Amino acid sequence: MRRIIIPSLVAVLFLISSCESSKKITGKKDDGKLGFTIVQVNDVYEIAPLDGGKAGGMARVATIKKQYQQENPNTFLVMAGDFLSPSVYNSLKYEGSRIRGKQMVEAMNSAGVDIVVFGNHEFDIAENDVQSRINESDFKWVSSNTFHKSGTIVGPFVKNKNGVEEPFPETYTMTLKDSDGTTATIGYIGLTLPFNKASYVSYTDVFTTAQQKYDELKDRCDAVIAVTHQSLENDIKLAKQIPGLTMIIGGHEHERHFAKIGNVYITKADANAKSAYILKLMIDKKKKQVKIDSKIIDIDETIAFDPVTNAIVKKWTDIGNANYASLGFDATKICLTAGEPLDGREAYIRTTKTNFTKLIVTAVEKASPTADVAIINSGAIRVDDILQMPVTQYDIIRSLPFGGSIMEVDMKGSLLSKILTAGKNNWGNGGYLQFSAIVENDSLTNKWMINNVPIDASKVYKVAISDFLMTGGEANLDFLTKDNADVVKIYPAFTELNDPRSDIRRAIIEYMKSL
Repeated sequence: MRRIIIPSLVAVLFLISSCESSKKITGKKDDGKLGFTIVQVNDVYEIAPLDGGKAGGMARVATIKKQYQQENPNTFLVMAGDFLSPSVYNSLKYEGSRIRGKQMVEAMNSAGVDIVVFGNHEFDIAENDVQSRINESDFKWVSSNTFHKSGTIVGPFVKNKNGVEEPFPETYTMTLKDSDGTTATIGYIGLTLPFNKASYVSYTDVFTTAQQKYDELKDRCDAVIAVTHQSLENDIKLAKQIPGLTMIIGGHEHERHFAKIGNVYITKADANAKSAYILKLMIDKKKKQVKIDSKIIDIDETIAFDPVTNAIVKKWTDIGNANYASLGFDATKICLTAGEPLDGREAYIRTTKTNFTKLIVTAVEKASPTADVAIINSGAIRVDDILQMPVTQYDIIRSLPFGGSIMEVDMKGSLLSKILTAGKNNWGNGGYLQFSAIVENDSLTNKWMINNVPIDASKVYKVAISDFLMTGGEANLDFLTKDNADVVKIYPAFTELNDPRSDIRRAIIEYMKSL
């Protein structure tokens, strides 16, 4: 008997056979598991490498992202706040306008930054400058508790790109897909500490907002990540409050931190991209679990520069160097070759003396040798970092980006004591004063002493002081102006470039040369 095979059955059998063969060849099958990678940096104020080119650099960050993206296409670069300010570039001009973070946004765009949150220092610069940087950015801003305030109207910040307005989302979700077809949805919350009270910014409570946004995301996301810019203490508090968070990617501190609170990972990298956290997350949809493999890597000379991003870094470095040269500085010149690293971290210089603040005060004393006392405000020091040897002129410029001259002022002891007391009461903020080592406060009498002798209220003292302090613009020092009745004499301004008093940075550089 002849066997008859129906043509349609042949087609079905062929299709089944082909599918089975394809599975054998590719091994592809939705396994319910999806992995993705986050490269984390935070508190980055410098686009170029530091420490003589040995550490950091956005061109190296770009290379790291590309390397991990080759390993897993689902790789994302996250910046946990503080990148527009503070920066030495903020005091410079390019094409007639203040740079104000423009160099950083261009470098971040090139490096492939995907997600950012506001840091408190973003609001150090003017509203129109912040808006310009937002409009220039290619990355996603997530802002759960930080909003734009215009008069009495509060709403989201808005990116205006090519005529299209994009309000910042309070939460952000991305749906990922891997090579075998598994999909997963990741939710992001963006939180910023309500520290900077700029007039154009409004905040909601970090913890209340975080809970609300997590509750909105938890049932529709396979993982919920909080990207924060706040203290480690508050990140730990957040992890305890919301134990269902997958992890907290944090900024604000400038040293690396790792904590695990319950199942919630908390990570922070070193400032200025001297390190990056590599976070590999594996979602198991069947078990409803997320496993995290975290490691921190040093960003150093072993990592090559991405050529495209490096070209942008070089462009802005040349612009900066031209600006410095016009002010009489040689940014690349070494001014101190050896010694202990200089501590300019905000947490320390705004609460005590460090070896760096002592050096600066001594430099002011050397520049004004006839002064009885030297005084500067800690807020003039904006580097928030530790300067490694060798120290270049650029390191000094970036440490005190606002510069300013040293003024010599004769004042009565009553005013001097009042200034020192106000500075002591400014503990923890930029108005905390750094002053000559011969000045002390007697803890028993609460009187100020110079060389162990109480300051005489009626005696006239010559004080070398930063010009900003004499404007009355520092916190709780509004009484300190040229019109104060206890100001006896103000000496002529020093404007010659060869006079170290013409710019406090020049005074520091000259003192370092003498060492």
